[in-house]
Amino acid sequence: MPAPASGPVTAADDRSRRWPWWIALGAVLAVALGVRLWGIRQGLPYAYNADENAHFVPGAIGLFGHGMNPHYFVNPPAYTYLLHAVFAVWFGGRAGVSNTYALHPTEVFVVARATAAVVGTLGVWLVYLAGAKIADRRVGLLAAALMAVAFLPVFYSHLALNDVPTLAPIALSLWGTAGVLRDGRVRWYALAGVGLGLACATKYTGGIVLLPLLAAAGVRLATGEGRRAVAFGGLVLAGMLALGAFVVANPFALLDFAAFRDGLNHQASAAEDELGKLGLTQRSGHLYYLWTFTWGLGWVPLVAGVLGALGAIVWDRRLAVVLVPAPILYVLFMGTQERYFGRWLMPVFPILCILAAWAIVRGAEALSRRAPVLRPALYALGAVLLLGQGVVFAIHDGLVLSRPDTRNLARAWMAANVPRDTKIVVEPVVPDAWASDIGRPNLHTSNGARWIKFPTSRSNVANDGSIVPGDGRIVNIEDFERTLFPGLVDRYEKEGWCYVASGSTQSGRADVAPKEVPQAIAYYKALASRADVVFHASPYRRGAAPVKFNFDWSFDFYPLAYARPGPEMTVYRLRNGRCAPGGGA
Repeated sequence: MPAPASGPVTAADDRSRRWPWWIALGAVLAVALGVRLWGIRQGLPYAYNADENAHFVPGAIGLFGHGMNPHYFVNPPAYTYLLHAVFAVWFGGRAGVSNTYALHPTEVFVVARATAAVVGTLGVWLVYLAGAKIADRRVGLLAAALMAVAFLPVFYSHLALNDVPTLAPIALSLWGTAGVLRDGRVRWYALAGVGLGLACATKYTGGIVLLPLLAAAGVRLATGEGRRAVAFGGLVLAGMLALGAFVVANPFALLDFAAFRDGLNHQASAAEDELGKLGLTQRSGHLYYLWTFTWGLGWVPLVAGVLGALGAIVWDRRLAVVLVPAPILYVLFMGTQERYFGRWLMPVFPILCILAAWAIVRGAEALSRRAPVLRPALYALGAVLLLGQGVVFAIHDGLVLSRPDTRNLARAWMAANVPRDTKIVVEPVVPDAWASDIGRPNLHTSNGARWIKFPTSRSNVANDGSIVPGDGRIVNIEDFERTLFPGLVDRYEKEGWCYVASGSTQSGRADVAPKEVPQAIAYYKALASRADVVFHASPYRRGAAPVKFNFDWSFDFYPLAYARPGPEMTVYRLRNGRCAPGGGA
């Protein structure tokens, strides 16, 4: 806004200028929180995301029983500690949360997911502050709006995972880095260091914000702006506070260093696990992540981010030095891993949002230089182009997630049609609790489950197809298709495992890699020919073609073909052996 025509700028004048920005920011934050809470109960009471089901919520509850050492460092524990504190307040401590988790797990997961959503919204606000500091309020507001509606941050705000909570300390560190670049005061170094430490303590890859901080400090040291001693001392302070914040949020990284080191090694080996990639539809991690930008952030934001990087290199090299290298190096590194998932790209989203917003604002200024009256219209057009894809898919995401999951529909049908104590086969597309009636154990089964479930988590078939003697081996979700062969159908019929529940997030892995698991393909053909389909639930809208299996789109429901969450669920009933009428099953 223009300054007053005459006289000094008073505090009241300054406040009056801020109000429109505060109102606009409030609207952005309200939208951000709204789309993150819309459909937050999806799938419950069953947590179908394997990481959500296994890690942070159970870990946070476990701290009430065995002390504050998480004994698990594959993921850093800051989000686990945050949930522990929230559970202590919300449920009143160990007894309250334990009883609720056992009898009403939906309530616990909703609180955990809402925590992620709120922290994610905090991250949107911090992106505004970072963009406003490093450029101006227009850039900050547009960057925050893009982060508010970008698909990946919106979708993963619906799950109790650490990906979205990490964005808040990342943006906090970027805010401090922006201050280092623009005025170099010691407080900005401190802020950037605290954000860096908290980001690493929430998700290890959050450490990427170290690069912008080093670059900003390097600019001040190289240009001699201010006193070099202040810049050097500020960098040392940032390092000390980063280490301190990391230890405060992850104290047992020091107190139980051996377990911490083992967790890091396990995380590295998991990312490089070649056998875990059955079903990957893209063999290049670098191309996969470039493709992820086009939908996880958006086509226009990606192009605008690239143009922003190029423009900064030409017209604002200080900005370019700070913001451009980090996303490039991050993608180059992550793309070398044997496994890759879209959500792993999110730590660089705040940087890309700022670069994209900078490009839109500077582009509107350049195009309206000779006709300033057009500038507001160009800002509006740029905002629509930048945010349009995110808005469409954020709304689509909310509509999809607010409808019943196909796995819940399949279970409801089985509960109504398959008697208790029946022997069933369920592919690992659901957690173990899916076979139980929560809070009402079945006294006729050894584990209290409603049905007797075939042990899909153990097999005598190795990943290479050879036979493992004895009790066999433990099978993880990603290796399940490697254990299938047509002879299993014979076993089902002989032993009375008459109902088989199959999900496309398992069978789809074989469908896209038939040469790797030909026995699995033969198994599904045998199952289809020797059984009747007694129930089928599709996640797709009527008339839409099924989505080809993909480790992102089969689980985050991005394509507009989806009408509800979940895989295609098919329940078969075998016809022969003990499964034949009068066969004794």
